[in-house]
Formats: sequence, structure tokens, C-alpha cells
Amino acid sequence: MENSVSPLTYYDAKLSAKDFERLSKFIYGQYGIKMPEAKHIMLQSRLQKRLRALQIPSFSDYVDYVFSPQGETEIISMMDVVSTNKTDFFRENQHFEFLTDTILPEFYQVRRQNYVKVWSAGCSSGEEPYTLAIVLSEFAKRFRGFDFQILGSDLSTIVLEKAVTAIYPEERVSVIPMDLKKKYLLKSKDRTKPTVRIVPELRAKTSFMRLNFMDDFYDVPNNFDIIFCRNVLIYFDRSTQEKVINKLCRHLKPGGYFFLGHSESVTGINVPLKQLKPTVFKRI
Repeated sequence: MENSVSPLTYYDAKLSAKDFERLSKFIYGQYGIKMPEAKHIMLQSRLQKRLRALQIPSFSDYVDYVFSPQGETEIISMMDVVSTNKTDFFRENQHFEFLTDTILPEFYQVRRQNYVKVWSAGCSSGEEPYTLAIVLSEFAKRFRGFDFQILGSDLSTIVLEKAVTAIYPEERVSVIPMDLKKKYLLKSKDRTKPTVRIVPELRAKTSFMRLNFMDDFYDVPNNFDIIFCRNVLIYFDRSTQEKVINKLCRHLKPGGYFFLGHSESVTGINVPLKQLKPTVFKRI
């Protein structure tokens, strides 16, 4: 007879201080994400999903498994549930307005550049890169010959799968103006599950990849014109933020634009960026 463990066993499992320390040191060292003691209960709660999925009855067994040769692939699944992924379409819309009103006209009319490459670094489930695709597509409709390509990257494979699929509940797209919804969203015929999908022509302009900011080398092109890295660095300490921004800037052209989230700054760190306005910078 197969051994079975009651779901109650998983529910009651507790993450010890020793196991929390092992995991928090590993997560910080490998992924740069701070895990102070205040996040002990959060980490325990999120990882209980993995214990259930693997039918492992205790956190000590789970942590031993993660650090075993057999647990190598589990690390990716663990980080999928540990990493925070919050995003929206047209989040912090002032950035997209500045892109439309100032940056894109500069590229097209002043620099005589009719093709731009944009990187959404920390793209979560795709709302940011698809917002960028909508904005750039609208610009392209007004200016003949203009074209673009967008890369989205994230640590979590779960959210990247959602981004590639490009299907969202209708309530997620409520902030998108109706005229843009009609152009760029396809409604599901199944009205019992009201969803929309990004149109194929925008999906064709957007690609996605898994990337860990703590890697020494980012396997992406070195010629991006614009990088969005918003609301990601808040999970890192200042020294890690400095290292990550400098690595990102290696892939940004001189004179290219760099966007941070509105709760982030580069004050007190050494990076090759000149501030133009709050959270908008130019590569020097």
C-alpha cells in the first residue's frame, strides 16, 4: 500500500529558524533578493505549495531536497513561488506619456532612427512589454517606416509562460482605453471565462526569456535603446542595485534611456546614468 500524508500535515508544517536562514542566505546569494526575518512567515506560506506538490511532509526534508543534486530543478520552482510579481497595464503611465511625447520623437525626428529596441527587465506576466508594444505601435501608425522590437525577461518561469500566452482576465485590461482595446485585444468567445488575448501582430514584436539579475553575464544584445527596470530593484540592497544597474547599462546604447519605478532611485550609487526627471535617466 502506498504511503500517503494527510494535507493537514503539510498545512501544519513549520519552517524552522535554521531552515529559514539556509534558504534566505541562498536566495540572497543566488538571486539578490533580501529575505530578512520579517519575511519568515511569508516564505513559509509560499513554500507550503511546493511541499504539497512534492508530497514532502516537512520543511527540513524540503530544504535538504532543494540542496541535493536531485533538487536542482526544484530551485526554479521554488523561486517561482518566492519571487513577487505584481504588475499592471499602463502602470505609472507618466513613463509611457514621456516615451510617446519626448523619447520616440527624438529618435525618429532628431536622430533619424526609425527602429528601436526596448528591454522590459523584470517583465512579470507581460503587462509592461505589451503596454510598450501598444505605445510603440501607435507611434508607428503615425510615423511612416518606424519599427520596433521588445524583449521581456524575468526570473519566474510561471509568469513568463503567462506572458508568452498573452491571455488576461478582462478585469486586468480595464485601464486600457477602449479605442486601444479594439485595436490590440481579442475577446474570448467563451463568455463564461471572460478573457482577452493580445493580437498576433504585437505578440510577434515581443519575445521573452528567463534571466537572473545576479548572473555575471546577461545573454542579451548590447544595443538596446530603452530599458525599463521598474519596481524590481526594491527587493535588492544598495550594493546589489548598483551592480545590477551597471550590468544592465552594458546593454544600453550611449544616449539610451533607462526607467526605474517611482519608489526607486540611483542616489548614492555609482552608475553611468544622468537623471532627466524623477525615475527617467539617460546613459552617459
